[in-house]
Amino acid sequence: MTFAADIPVLETERLTLRAPRESDVDSIAAFGASDRSRFVGGPYARFDGWARLLSGIGHWALRGYGYWAVDHRASGQMAGRVGLGLHPGWPEVELGWHIYDGFEGQGLAFEAATAVRDHAASAYGFDRLISLIDPANTRSAALATRMGAVVERRMQLLDHDADVYRHPLTLPRSLT
Repeated sequence: MTFAADIPVLETERLTLRAPRESDVDSIAAFGASDRSRFVGGPYARFDGWARLLSGIGHWALRGYGYWAVDHRASGQMAGRVGLGLHPGWPEVELGWHIYDGFEGQGLAFEAATAVRDHAASAYGFDRLISLIDPANTRSAALATRMGAVVERRMQLLDHDADVYRHPLTLPRSLT
């Protein structure tokens, strides 16, 4: 059985952002078992990777937007997940990213997150997104800053500090 939802495919120079699928669970679980997941509730068990996959699909079903699986076209591998989330306790829609081991430091997160931010403005009218970043997550903070986001304030999120980075106004493609 497959999940039927209208999840657009986004393409960049090196990446394809696509709907999540059951075969992604191995990549999600490997990320979750690694130290790379420490800023998003990890490390976590393999079964929690399955739950996160299902949660992501459910977000698309409930909200009409969510996280895309990011495929690195040259290698054919899943390089991470990038997308939009509005979970209980979130102050507004967040642009978030998880880049998997072996794909960091190549500008892929910037490429994917910029594509999602542009699509969010054009397709959903989300023109001033936020990113919620643990103050110790210097790599994500550097990416948000590179994208033009600035720290607006600090808040408590799931019993942890999070800096609220505000992204610059992104005009829908039809207005640029």
